[in-house]
Amino acid sequence: MPADVSFMRRIQQASRGLRRTLARAVTDTSGAAAVEFGFMIPIFALMIVSVTDIGLGVYRKMQVEAAAQVGAQYAILNGFDESAISSAVTSATNATAVSATPSPTKYCGCLTSAGIDTVSCGTTCPGGALAGTYTTVSAQATYSTIVDYQVAPASYTFTAQSTVRLQ
Repeated sequence: MPADVSFMRRIQQASRGLRRTLARAVTDTSGAAAVEFGFMIPIFALMIVSVTDIGLGVYRKMQVEAAAQVGAQYAILNGFDESAISSAVTSATNATAVSATPSPTKYCGCLTSAGIDTVSCGTTCPGGALAGTYTTVSAQATYSTIVDYQVAPASYTFTAQSTVRLQ
């Protein structure tokens, strides 16, 4: 057999072997899940961090609202004492960021369908009742996000107010 023919057979055999290997590689899916999972890990991690961040922000807002409510409840039970109410607000949660800002206020007013109209204490309201004594308690805190998302602010300031009638 001439050398050219044996050389051609070897090339044909190598070509067939290469085609078989490529055909197996195209249909073989083992390991594909690992590769796909490798691509998805950063997306899953960002989703977990983002959901955690949103949850912590909502929790901080709830702490601020609860602190304002606690300050108002303190005023109902113990009367108006600005420093004691402020202390109740800051002690209401375990968050050190919660403050009684602005300070609690005390005023007299008449209840109307639009809200509370501020009047002088001792004034008779349109319905014939004496003006009530009210206090407004405020709470405030700032929440800074875990990650700077670039498309959303890096910090949020939450405020809450609670107004109650004392007398």
